[in-house]
Amino acid sequence: MNKVTIIGTGSVGSTIAYTLTVTGLVSEIVMIDVNNEKALGEALDIRQGTPFCGPCSVYAGSYQDAAGSSIVIITSGIARRPGQSRLDLAQTNVNIIKSIIPQITKYAPDAKYIIVSNPVDILTYVFCKQSGLPERNIIGSGTILDTARLRSRLSEYYKINQQNVHAYVMGEHGDSSFIPWSVANISNVPLSECDRLIDTKDIYPDLDYEEIESYVRKSGARVIERKGATFYAVSISVCHIVKSLLSGIDTTMTVSTMMHGEYGIDDVCLSVLNIVGSEGAHGKILVPITDDEIAKLRASAECLKNTISSLQL
Repeated sequence: MNKVTIIGTGSVGSTIAYTLTVTGLVSEIVMIDVNNEKALGEALDIRQGTPFCGPCSVYAGSYQDAAGSSIVIITSGIARRPGQSRLDLAQTNVNIIKSIIPQITKYAPDAKYIIVSNPVDILTYVFCKQSGLPERNIIGSGTILDTARLRSRLSEYYKINQQNVHAYVMGEHGDSSFIPWSVANISNVPLSECDRLIDTKDIYPDLDYEEIESYVRKSGARVIERKGATFYAVSISVCHIVKSLLSGIDTTMTVSTMMHGEYGIDDVCLSVLNIVGSEGAHGKILVPITDDEIAKLRASAECLKNTISSLQL
């Protein structure tokens, strides 16, 4: 039985529950929220469509109902409000996750935890430090969404299947993230040599690396401006993590985990290429990025550390 608990039933948490149900990845979903009526409504709405999906039990519950969960997904927290600083948002959501940790780990000590709430790297760090659980069982969604946005953009440019695009966004899920272009490729062909992939009947502009980095960083804000929130792409990304955890086949992905000296970075959570499978995030692949790219990764780590040092953990 694959049982998943989702804490937080806002747009992201509810869409994750819906996507897990439709894809048939799990057989039981517990939805928990401080607004129990909202959780009841979301669970009922999804449950009433299950006759046309694979069998899945979807219901609202309490922390006690999380017992026996294979995976716990945390999406709770507040969104940034007008006039609110990033630091203010961080402290508020740190306080929320600190209140959640003892309640959920009491009943699901052996689960794999996926942290989705923002600022995701800082909340993943707090969870690692305060939960007492093995670090391999704690995964922040990190830049998996940024990486998906990057691959989507490159696939549009080259008019090729997204699954043939191999490129990553590393570092913070935020303004200090960066793209290590030195390892980006299309089907093992470096981007700098990818002209051969382009249909010569069309005229393409040169690939603008700075424009693409800006596109990736600003995509979330653009979606929020247009529709008020982002939840489809992040939900699909989180379900990809769930699939990897449940499948038993190790998969590489850029997710946020604790660093222990990799690339000269220690005691902070950010995204590099991790190996994720049934044992959790149980290893990192040290991609051979350039010295300049390592410097950008370290700068991203320092940015996160500066924020952490300003918080009451």
